[in-house]
Amino acid sequence: MRAMLASVLNQEVQVSHSLHIIVLAAGEGKRMQSSRAKVLQPLGGISMLEHVLTAAAGLGPSAMHVVIGFDAESVQHVVSMFAEDNAKIDVDCVIQQQRLGTGHAVQQAMGQVPQEADVLVLPGDMPLIQTATLQQLQQAFEASDASLALTSFIAADPHGYGRILRDDAGQVVGIREQADANAEEALIGEVNSGVLMAGADKLNDWLRRLTNDNQQQEYYLTDCIGLAAADGERVLAEICPDADELMGANDPLQLSALESIYQQRQRKALMQQGVRMPLPHSVQIRGSVQAGYDVMIDAAVIIEGSVELGDDVIIGAGSVIRNSRLASGTKIEPYCVLDGAQTTGACVIGPFARLRPGTVLDAGCKVGNFVETKNAQFASGAKVSHLSYVGDASVGAAANLGAGTITCNYDGENKHHTEIGEHAFIGSNSALVAPVKIGAQATIGAGSVITREVPTGSLTLSRAAQKSLANWATRKKNRKKKP
Repeated sequence: MRAMLASVLNQEVQVSHSLHIIVLAAGEGKRMQSSRAKVLQPLGGISMLEHVLTAAAGLGPSAMHVVIGFDAESVQHVVSMFAEDNAKIDVDCVIQQQRLGTGHAVQQAMGQVPQEADVLVLPGDMPLIQTATLQQLQQAFEASDASLALTSFIAADPHGYGRILRDDAGQVVGIREQADANAEEALIGEVNSGVLMAGADKLNDWLRRLTNDNQQQEYYLTDCIGLAAADGERVLAEICPDADELMGANDPLQLSALESIYQQRQRKALMQQGVRMPLPHSVQIRGSVQAGYDVMIDAAVIIEGSVELGDDVIIGAGSVIRNSRLASGTKIEPYCVLDGAQTTGACVIGPFARLRPGTVLDAGCKVGNFVETKNAQFASGAKVSHLSYVGDASVGAAANLGAGTITCNYDGENKHHTEIGEHAFIGSNSALVAPVKIGAQATIGAGSVITREVPTGSLTLSRAAQKSLANWATRKKNRKKKP
């Protein structure tokens, strides 16, 4: 029993059960037409399996057991990465060598579960499930005298789902899978989500008694419901009011439907926090976003990974922001790509700029049209406005890099650093061959190739002498007239 009353010196005693969670992630998902396991298909920038594991981990279980099979090495890698990030929970993988059904899959993991534990089973392809919904099932199970509990929902289209069978008193007596349902059962709207909870001792007993006498010749986990009812045990079905949470994905079309729901949730959450989105349906959130006051995200923006947006940040249309931190007042003009970039104060980026990992801009900086940066630090007020590449460099305060400036940081084997002093002026179309240092307040003449240190406050030129040949146009025409 999940909640037991015992009279010991007239005191109420609560018996605590450890919770073990089994996630079913062995399926191939043939209808996905993919070489990857179904549970690794992405939703919102991460795999469906990671969404499920994150929701389940919110319950604080003693252990989580992921049943893997198809593409086992790739799935195990994802689970291992999750385990590293959630070191307080024991997370392991169990291989289902032969995929003989959901009941058989759970059997493979039950050897890791103590007999006195409670077991929560859920599919690995249910990425919209929320921790709160799982908590409701757990609490209902622990507060009831039921030996088994499951989460059901009312489906607009029940095709493909197992139907919940109830008797005249409304008690759950079984689940009928789609392939085995008769005409009357097929009309039932309440369906099984695949989320189930039971005590390990009784679940083991039901699993041992499963047969594969059905159309699919598989051992269905859902048959445990019928076995429990036949044993006179009470089965509890908690109807989830939000059917979207319990949707799975068997093909790319269904996956896109889940993506649409997920994106709408993410956008709604941000707008409820005050973020402005003129065309929210065009914005894609593929990670986590922290946003301050008066943030504006324009149309067709994609946000990936972990992103922090300070107060008054503006992100222009068509931009991609990935794993970046933007300080208050930062303005991203349209069609920029930021990946691993950081601003420490208000500055202007773009349009059409690309900031790669290691780029840091202080207040007052400008990185403009068709500029690419990588592992470059810009002190306050530094500017590189057009058609330039700045990589492996430090740019001093108020330095100005003219159009076409490039830091030649790679010699074919190693990367080298360029240091540009404060208030330096780099003329257009200059190449700074690293390793090299440009002194403070130095000026580089346009079209120069700089290979040695430039002294502070100096003017440095490196050009071929300009020559003009007189009458060149006339001579050229005369050559063409000759037979």
